[in-house]
Amino acid sequence: MKYNNVTSAIFISRPNRFIAKVSIGGKEETVHVKNTGRCKELLIPGCNVYLEKSDNPDRKTKYDLIAAEKDGRIINIDSQAPNAVVKEYLLSQNSYNLVKPEYKYGNSRIDFYMEKGNEKYLMEVKGCTLFIDGKGYFPDAPTERGAKHLRELTGALKEGYHARVAFVIQGEGIDEVLPNDVTDPEFAKAFNDAVLAGVEIIFYLCRVLADEIVIVDERVK
Repeated sequence: MKYNNVTSAIFISRPNRFIAKVSIGGKEETVHVKNTGRCKELLIPGCNVYLEKSDNPDRKTKYDLIAAEKDGRIINIDSQAPNAVVKEYLLSQNSYNLVKPEYKYGNSRIDFYMEKGNEKYLMEVKGCTLFIDGKGYFPDAPTERGAKHLRELTGALKEGYHARVAFVIQGEGIDEVLPNDVTDPEFAKAFNDAVLAGVEIIFYLCRVLADEIVIVDERVK
């Protein structure tokens, strides 16, 4: 996944979860943040961030904040990127006869439905941007939706589906994601129950640049 017209800036503050104040060449600018999560470990005053300039002249904000730099590592924080890069990856592998995003299942839309011969797969995608001591953790903020999807995937096993949760690691040097039981014990319980039931856990390792994020490896837990 490539971004167009990317520029660097200095992060100043985040008045709310939708916008941030940054400095571009010494000029303060209000930008849209493409992640409603906390990202408090990343968006630190004075850090380098990366922006994509919008091609829509009517927008209130000219830029989207898509990545931040921490400890010399660029971390993509675009919450739309994980599904986009997974779709690119699945289609490039030619491993499935059918790849269908946003699949209606039960009371939810699961991120991907795939078919390989007579086998049917459901896969939910999660982006990971919280890194501590060489490990990734999810989520960085409580998510009722995340636990709900895990429970639905666990139930899908009984209907003959292969069920998977895929974590897209949005920074380099991390190859594993653990449930963040401190921040969201309900998600952690649903995660552990899903693993015990047979839901597969996949880690997608990415190459992350200021203007690009692409899956380069796949690990199965």
